[in-house]
Amino acid sequence: MKGWHKLQTSGLNLRQESHATRAILMVFVFLLLAAAGLMYVKWWPYYHKALTVSDTHSIGKSILGEPVTHAGRPTWNGAVDYAVLYFKSVWKAAVLGLLLGSLLQVLIPVRWLHRLFGKSNFASVLCGGIVSLPGMMCTCCAAPIAVGLRRKNVSAGSALAFWIGNPLLNPATLVFMAFVLSWKFTVLRIVLGILLTFGVGYIANRMMRGQETEMMPDMLVSDAAAMESTSASFWSRWMKSLGKMLLQVVPAYFIAVLVLGAMKVWLFPLSAGSGIIMVLLFAVAGTLFVIPTAAEIPIIQSFMAIGIAAGPVSALLLTLPAISLPSLLMVSRSFPRKILLLVLASVIATGVVSAIIGSLWI
Repeated sequence: MKGWHKLQTSGLNLRQESHATRAILMVFVFLLLAAAGLMYVKWWPYYHKALTVSDTHSIGKSILGEPVTHAGRPTWNGAVDYAVLYFKSVWKAAVLGLLLGSLLQVLIPVRWLHRLFGKSNFASVLCGGIVSLPGMMCTCCAAPIAVGLRRKNVSAGSALAFWIGNPLLNPATLVFMAFVLSWKFTVLRIVLGILLTFGVGYIANRMMRGQETEMMPDMLVSDAAAMESTSASFWSRWMKSLGKMLLQVVPAYFIAVLVLGAMKVWLFPLSAGSGIIMVLLFAVAGTLFVIPTAAEIPIIQSFMAIGIAAGPVSALLLTLPAISLPSLLMVSRSFPRKILLLVLASVIATGVVSAIIGSLWI
């Protein structure tokens, strides 16, 4: 009996070592794919773009067009024209976001994600924000990855910090901003971006404390083992994950971009003056509107060129990149409604605070 017990123990240890080796290999494959994708879509292009921006102090024209065109009535042609321009800029990053959001669900063991992002404390929020830095994605391209994290029992706060941190704390955008706008805009973006990213994540975790499933170590082990020993092949599990992702995020994404493309002629009214009304309108419009990465810089440039005050454009500094109506719809099934309302209200409020500081300082 003693020999049989030793044999069973030895077999169990071998299986555990096999699971650990397989888990390490899967994580390595995911990190390799993520690095290769980001190198192609983000890091290498942004490196060359930074060199150009340092010489020209410009990153191109505003995706909204000239401010004098922000009038008239919404049209189908306007919706399609904006959607084409937008998707032409973001499609590579959007595809990468969908791939990474689906792959992390089948390649990274639950227990690994839970150790970093699963707790309802500030440490998990901090990890989520830090991991967002290399992504450099816009809010819509980061949304599928946030959805994938939530499906693996990641805490609401850490998933939000990752989602919001991608566009707000994007190192490339901050470099572009320093060259094109000014160091004051850059400092304002960094300080309020950090407060918004980690503040919203922390509050969300406090609001969700006791309402999310806290997985115990034994549950994590059994869940991971079940995932790794499933009879379904990797391709089958990945296709299932990707299929669910496509059905959840893509239709709302396309429709919302078309709607906003049509409505852009009403969203940024220049006739509202330069006071608190214009600040509020710009804060709300910037929160709902959708733009590619760093597009807020030429938009702000174009408004300042025609004499719009620093207050309203400072509101756009935070609200335009942070979230958008399409990205909110993309993650709507992954967060409770009260958390999404928290995010929406926090971004608008931070935009107003940014406008107040900008009007006094810039």
